Amino acid sequence: MSTNIKDWDVEDPKFWDSTGKSIANRNLWISIPSLLLGFAIWMMWGIITVQMLNLGFPFTKDDMFGLTAIAGLSGATLRIPSSFFIRIAGGRNTIFLTTALLMIPAIGTGIALQDKTTPLWVFQLMALLSGIGGGNFACSMSNISTFFPKRLQGTALGLNAGLGNFGVTTMQILIPLVMTAGIFGAFAGGSMELIKDSGWIMGKIVAGTPTWIQNAGWVWMLALVPLAFLGFFGMNNLLPISPAIGSTISAFIKVLWLYGLAACVAAVGLYLYLPVKAGGLELLNMWVALPLIMVSTLLLMRVFAIGEMKAGIQKQFAIFSNKHTWSLTALYLVTFGSFIGFAAAVPLAITVIFGDTHTLNAATGLWEHVKNPNAPSALTYAWIGPFVGALVRPIGGMISDKVGGSIVTQIISAIMVVASVYAGYIMMQAYHSATPEVYFMQFLVTFVVVFAASGIGNGSTFRSVGVIFDRAQAGPVLGWTSAVAAYGSFIAPVVIGGQLKAGTPENAMYGFAIFYALCLVLNWWFYLRKNSEIRNP
Repeated sequence: MSTNIKDWDVEDPKFWDSTGKSIANRNLWISIPSLLLGFAIWMMWGIITVQMLNLGFPFTKDDMFGLTAIAGLSGATLRIPSSFFIRIAGGRNTIFLTTALLMIPAIGTGIALQDKTTPLWVFQLMALLSGIGGGNFACSMSNISTFFPKRLQGTALGLNAGLGNFGVTTMQILIPLVMTAGIFGAFAGGSMELIKDSGWIMGKIVAGTPTWIQNAGWVWMLALVPLAFLGFFGMNNLLPISPAIGSTISAFIKVLWLYGLAACVAAVGLYLYLPVKAGGLELLNMWVALPLIMVSTLLLMRVFAIGEMKAGIQKQFAIFSNKHTWSLTALYLVTFGSFIGFAAAVPLAITVIFGDTHTLNAATGLWEHVKNPNAPSALTYAWIGPFVGALVRPIGGMISDKVGGSIVTQIISAIMVVASVYAGYIMMQAYHSATPEVYFMQFLVTFVVVFAASGIGNGSTFRSVGVIFDRAQAGPVLGWTSAVAAYGSFIAPVVIGGQLKAGTPENAMYGFAIFYALCLVLNWWFYLRKNSEIRNP
């Protein structure tokens, strides 16, 4: 079959059963592992930075939170143009190219981690490029939404996103594992010795153990090459959805051009935001930098789009005049923004809160933080929450297909309000304790609840998009809402890291709880109250 399909009507049961179903499923099952690798490479800095601290790389904890935040901001910003790729470049062309581009941060990170004297700016650049993996989510979801009928949107999108989200768990388990052996031989460089205890899924790894941290980048090449091949030869462009994609090369140029514009905006925004000691100007705070980056990216896309891209992008800009685009953007920030934000921040939070003992010096009135010999390893436990959240995401889509997306979103939002308040209380207790490890199990269980609720909500919110918007707008709305929500991977590390530095980690979680409560009211007002414009259900 040709990679370009001219006739596509999956709402017709006969067409779906005879032709559409097999094509849709093939594209879905190539899309899922490609998206999984995107998530893994985007979020790998949450684990890499923990091990960099354990190996004695000459950077501060703030620098480590900064690398995680840079990857988060880059991935979120790249999602903005990514949400428009399918219409202007085609699904097969887009998924192949964006998967192949992941090889750049994978190889670059593998090289940079071989030497402790590698400058901070090199790691910042690799974190920025890792954002390609985050950007891929928007085009992946937009693409899969075009292959399935509305009655199966929740299930299909839930599978694509839920199993794709397993990239976070895969990364959190696989990276600590591959760092324990020189599996790539002399090609990937030698080992380094841990100066602090580390860990993996099976438990503690003691200081002095040889570690191949560079394998955290190299390992992804084993899957990226065959997946890029599968995407190129096994996926399809739907011409009714992408009517003016042109040649394959011209489609690639469109994707690279728009990704390049967004990457430049992200880089400039980070330069204005980052502290002077981290190579930035420190002119903007986070809440000013984020809106400026989003608006600037959209404006540059509109002004500098080339040829037929301009008409396609301007047509899709119509989503911004619909108030439901903005309400669902806020709701998806509650769900996916929390999932990806806490996945990025929790590993370092475990290291900082439970890695030291915390005692108040009566003479100075200051808290003293000393290495905790009983500290749990972030590399042993951090994967559990994202694993649960990814596991239940398809369930959220399936339940929402039956009972309605908004009622599911309402229930999980209430759960997240309560769990976030309790998580803040536990973090406060642990950060002011000489034996913080006694609070760790409560901390872990509470965050598992948060991840589970956010995972279910991911599926329910995307189901709502498929119901509220028509097929022409659903794809761009899915991409846009996922782009804004992805900024959670920047916001959470910055907010939690800043409050840890101030000695008040509980304030971060209390702030998130207030936001969740406001969105709970928003969801009820637009989609659940008796006289709402759109009842869902």
